Amino acid sequence: MSELIYLDHHATTPCDPRVADAMIPYFVEHFGNPSSTQYSAGRRAKEAVETARVQVAELVGVRPSEVIFTAGASESINLALKGLAASRPRHTTIVTSPMEHDAVLATAEAIVAEGGGRRIAWAEVSDDGLVDAAEVAALIDEETLVVSIMAANNEVGTVQPIAEIGRLCRERGAPFLVDLAQILGKLPVDAGEMGFDLAALSAHKFYGPKGIGALIIRRGGAGDRLAPLIHGAGYERGLRAGTLNVPGIVGMGKAAELARTELDEEASHVRALRELFLSQLREEGVEPVINGSWERRLPNNLHIAFPGVEAASVLESLSGVALSAGSACSTGKREASHVLRAMGLPESRLFSSVRLGFGRSNTPDQVRRAAKELARAVAQLSDR
Repeated sequence: MSELIYLDHHATTPCDPRVADAMIPYFVEHFGNPSSTQYSAGRRAKEAVETARVQVAELVGVRPSEVIFTAGASESINLALKGLAASRPRHTTIVTSPMEHDAVLATAEAIVAEGGGRRIAWAEVSDDGLVDAAEVAALIDEETLVVSIMAANNEVGTVQPIAEIGRLCRERGAPFLVDLAQILGKLPVDAGEMGFDLAALSAHKFYGPKGIGALIIRRGGAGDRLAPLIHGAGYERGLRAGTLNVPGIVGMGKAAELARTELDEEASHVRALRELFLSQLREEGVEPVINGSWERRLPNNLHIAFPGVEAASVLESLSGVALSAGSACSTGKREASHVLRAMGLPESRLFSSVRLGFGRSNTPDQVRRAAKELARAVAQLSDR
């Protein structure tokens, strides 16, 4: 196959052409600095930034003033966690789960390593990749610095009970940080229902450009007082120095608008592709083991194991199909995914699992061909 069939949309998504078209004028034609509003070029840039702020706010159901632009979800998570650690020195405990993204896990560990009695309280994960809201709540006390739970997992695609956790955090007065990177554009997101105080977003996960994201900071919430990570000119409510990435922000705004207005169509499309892929695999005589809850899963996610066949060998055998053997953030490491380990999966599935993320531009024909190619590779390796 000469055409690459891209089925790794959890790692990144291609920039939607409509997003790229919206960005292009702000590279050359409308190049002004949005902080230089004394002349028209700066004012034009400022207007574009504020329009995008509204578009992002509408995607997650918050006020525009609660959107802080960053370089991506990892920076947003760092700003939230380290900003809270600096502004709440008497609070010692970070409540999180062992299947969070590395941005949360590494940042939490860095905060603990700085000393001051800080520690991590771990919420256990079930074998189907879900955390229990009541268990999270039981870990919260007067020493809690923050609760950090992702809305949807970037590997197995499981969707966590965020609204219930948010309610319990509010009752206990604990700041609640949610990683929204994977869920946006796939399932509805409403800040009021979810009850988070802080949320991290990344544009390249919903067909926007790379290098741009946002941190949602709910005004008056338990996480409303953060210390900045980057010092300098006090942009973005004084929390982030540096000239704003206007083309990126414009692109994120347009991507957010498309994710919101086309959500139902998108979710139906990728869900149908997933069902088609599984059906085609089975037609080819391959019956995979599904990792993670089937009922509480992103519509575009499929995480499957072929016990007895090493995933790395499967990927090497594929021709013209892009999949992942786990989280893209851990690619290159010769060790089992921390997510699958947290779920307590047997050794036979730890190294035999692949992740598929179906996307906006995938077609039924591509999916059938990809399933046949995967079935061929698995059958070939099974015979060795």
